[in-house]
Amino acid sequence: MREFKRLTPYREALKLLLDDLTEIEETEKVPLDSALGRVLAEDIVSPIDSPPFNRSAVDGYALRAEDTFSAREYSPVELKVVEEITAGKESKAKVEPGTAVKLTTGAKLPEGANAVLMQEMAEREGDVIRVLRPVAPGQNVAFKGEDVKRGEVVLQKGQVLRPQDLALLKSIGFKTVKVKRRPRVGIIITGSELVEEFDEEALKAGKIIESNSVMLKGLVKRYFGEPVFYGVVPDDENAVRRAIERAKAENDLVLVTGGSAFGEGDLAHRFVNLLFHGTTIKPGRPIGYGERVFVMSGYPVAVFAQFQLYVKHALAKLVGARNYEVRVRAVLTERVSSQLGRAEFVKVWYEDGKAKPVKKKGSGIISSLVESNGFILIPEDSEGYLEGEEVEVVLY
Repeated sequence: MREFKRLTPYREALKLLLDDLTEIEETEKVPLDSALGRVLAEDIVSPIDSPPFNRSAVDGYALRAEDTFSAREYSPVELKVVEEITAGKESKAKVEPGTAVKLTTGAKLPEGANAVLMQEMAEREGDVIRVLRPVAPGQNVAFKGEDVKRGEVVLQKGQVLRPQDLALLKSIGFKTVKVKRRPRVGIIITGSELVEEFDEEALKAGKIIESNSVMLKGLVKRYFGEPVFYGVVPDDENAVRRAIERAKAENDLVLVTGGSAFGEGDLAHRFVNLLFHGTTIKPGRPIGYGERVFVMSGYPVAVFAQFQLYVKHALAKLVGARNYEVRVRAVLTERVSSQLGRAEFVKVWYEDGKAKPVKKKGSGIISSLVESNGFILIPEDSEGYLEGEEVEVVLY
């Protein structure tokens, strides 16, 4: 097997592929119920104030705060209750000096009132309450526009929509939202040794159940794309060439696993004009990219690393996604080492501010991915990190 003439540094390779891609312009409107995880295609400006009026933050009595300033438990102030309302109804009364309106949480504050007394802070007898302690102006009131003001930019283009973002959109009157079209991502699995389903006889004969397709489908969906699976393609030049050409014509990106190295059976890289082939990352060194095609390793752990370090960022570039990675600081529970000149992808379990490296090694050990929930990347100019050192963890 031939070795790579040059291993492109990780960051250099990433820049090459991102510079090669342009953001997708196509957008679509989707209902809020279908917008989770989609990428916002425009800034969102609120058409209303939220809340749209001053409202009570508690169950209690709307009143003039100044009427309560002298109230004490041993010397309560008496006020007359002139009306009772619930949330969704508007008071017809005006709060005059010496009066109050009984109301529930969320109810619109009646005219003349500037505070709400919690009902526990009053004793009631008939239509009279005895105020046991004073309240300040604005106390227990949610003011108009306190959450969002009319004309305010509440979400920016490129935001990956979360459940709380959808709640905000709903609260200001949106039923649909404009998002970027999902990039179509062709997935081709190559290898004559692979079968798609369990077959005991085939396994006895030396076949392997392929698992990259279901993992890549999930990762593509997680990172803004729409996967299109082209099946398992045997190690045949014409078959691999046809699959790649078809997928290139039908998709925004193509992922091909297997055939990325220089062995006799490694075919995929021969049919793509690559911008780079072979990078400093481990695992996954043989990755290549060109013509919107990623030629990836065949081993699942290497494929996962290649996706996290390259493909994920390519998909984010296509849809203009912002803040799509979750990064946290953590203290290493034990030493991790690397070789100079290599960008080491280290799987860890992050919990309670600590990062515990996964001991299982090997590009085919899928359970090592299951036992991790993030990774750290040791750069090429480092030989590793010490136990107790603070590192940055990228969560899956």
